[in-house]
Amino acid sequence: MSIRQLTQQILSELTHNSQYIDDAELESLVTVIRQANHIFLAGAGRSGIGIRGLANRLMHLGFDVSLVGEISSPHTKAGDLLIVASGSGETGSLVSLANKAKLAKVNIATVTMDRESSIARLANVVVMLPGVSPKLKNQGINITSIQPMGSAFEQLCFLVYDAVVLSLMAEMSETSESMFTRHADLE
Repeated sequence: MSIRQLTQQILSELTHNSQYIDDAELESLVTVIRQANHIFLAGAGRSGIGIRGLANRLMHLGFDVSLVGEISSPHTKAGDLLIVASGSGETGSLVSLANKAKLAKVNIATVTMDRESSIARLANVVVMLPGVSPKLKNQGINITSIQPMGSAFEQLCFLVYDAVVLSLMAEMSETSESMFTRHADLE
């Protein structure tokens, strides 16, 4: 199979997997984002790369955001939001982070494959997306993938994050041009 054909098969998988997206869960995520005083974002591995992209776009929309672990990240306050991207919902450092946020009365949202995971049980908002992973402890959505490990989940996360941004743009009357005024100029 050619690389073009493999790319088309990946896109077909993602199109199929997108039917499992729950609009109500994503609307809840948009609501907690809009209500947050400050938004902290965290993820590990490839899920962490995707969540960094969401952090960037939320900043472009004018939200106060921080990536957990960055030196410029402020102290949390009640009314803040922590968004955790974790396919398995069991990554040790992220479970610990969610527990700490819960104690600090920070709202927690997670994007995961496992609604019964440790992080999901701590979260106020759970967005469940399909994927395949050897780290998945509980039954997620029963799908298969030609891709290794959590790739299908991670790719769908990135697309869903962009859709969340489009929804926020519409609600906030933002445009690409208005967002660009917040784009980094010291690059």
